[in-house]
Amino acid sequence: MTNEETGDPMRVLIIGVGTRGDVGPYAGLGVRLREAGHHVTIAAHEPYTELVTDAGLGYLPLPGDPLRALTGRFSISAVKEYGEQLVEGLAGLAGQEADLLLLGLAGTPGYHLAEAMGVPSMGVYLQPVDPTGDFPPVTSPFRRSLGRWANRRAARLAFESPAAGPVLAGLSTRTRARLGLPPMTPRAVYRQRESRRWPVFHGVSPLVLPRPADWRPGLEVTGYWWPPRPRGWRPDRVLLDFLASGPAPVFVGFGSLAGTRAEQYTELAVRALRRAGLRGVLQTGLRGLLSDEVLAVGDVPHDWLFPRVAAVAHHCGSGTTGSGVRAGVPAVAVPVMNDQPFWASRLVALGVAPAAIPFRRLTPARLAAALTTAVTGPAYRHRAQALAARVSAEDGAAPVVEAVNRLSAV
Repeated sequence: MTNEETGDPMRVLIIGVGTRGDVGPYAGLGVRLREAGHHVTIAAHEPYTELVTDAGLGYLPLPGDPLRALTGRFSISAVKEYGEQLVEGLAGLAGQEADLLLLGLAGTPGYHLAEAMGVPSMGVYLQPVDPTGDFPPVTSPFRRSLGRWANRRAARLAFESPAAGPVLAGLSTRTRARLGLPPMTPRAVYRQRESRRWPVFHGVSPLVLPRPADWRPGLEVTGYWWPPRPRGWRPDRVLLDFLASGPAPVFVGFGSLAGTRAEQYTELAVRALRRAGLRGVLQTGLRGLLSDEVLAVGDVPHDWLFPRVAAVAHHCGSGTTGSGVRAGVPAVAVPVMNDQPFWASRLVALGVAPAAIPFRRLTPARLAAALTTAVTGPAYRHRAQALAARVSAEDGAAPVVEAVNRLSAV
């Protein structure tokens, strides 16, 4: 596609607030936008710098570490401290040159940053949070439907009521004040976004998350944005030898949570594997060959590793869920918090995973039983392979690229 067809290149700033599972998909989306001729910079927290720079994208640092806020012993104070850091970080971006802001869900205060900068913005979400009768708010404690009316009402309250989300509401208020913007209540902000049909693209397959029929125009489910592999990455010899030394192992990983209690989580996984009689590749915080049957690894691209294993047991973050679906292998869902129980329920509903095990109830016996069921039940693999073939044919980044191209041509 030529510049004459798309207009001048846009300077796109992606606010990639979140942990590795958030920043990786934004890096993948950024690569596609760069390939379309646009100049892309991602603002992200410093622990995830290499995810951006290895993709050849511009990088701007944001202070703070959301993982500490999520897993710290004093979580409320840690969340408040992180919120203050985020406000300052976003305010510091106001002097950057950009033609368009793309905002992840955790970076929605960037909506006010776009106003202060005088540029348009769009949402690029990895979770569905807009009101729908199909399910309750995915980041709420509700795990069962409240009924269609109550599902929608609960989601609207999360947007509109300071009482429903005091930390986020306060973050929005402080961001506007820090940027020198006039005050707006959460309800006024929500109604403004709705009246403008503010566009939000969801980087999830519509086969995994069917678009709710009661969503307004402008809320789209496009398909996954696949993280790029680190530049020059190659599997190490220990991993290759382990994979070749016996039957396909299973993968066990708990995402960003793993590093908080590495020894405890690794011991739990090893005991489960021994009980099930399975080989395993663990991403639980430790590293090295733990036995002839168990290898603990650090960061290994999931798009390379997952197709080589017999099943994937994971915390059900959006990105890991997508990588498992893409690989066509059965899943064992071990959700921890936030939106993870929602994605776990989707894997179970799609028939690619047995019943989910909430992380707080996880034991070696339960994990062993679920892994055995996933590996030995042929129906799980058949359904996973069929789903993977369809998901792999999608181009989730294309609708976002097209929207940016249209904007650049105006």
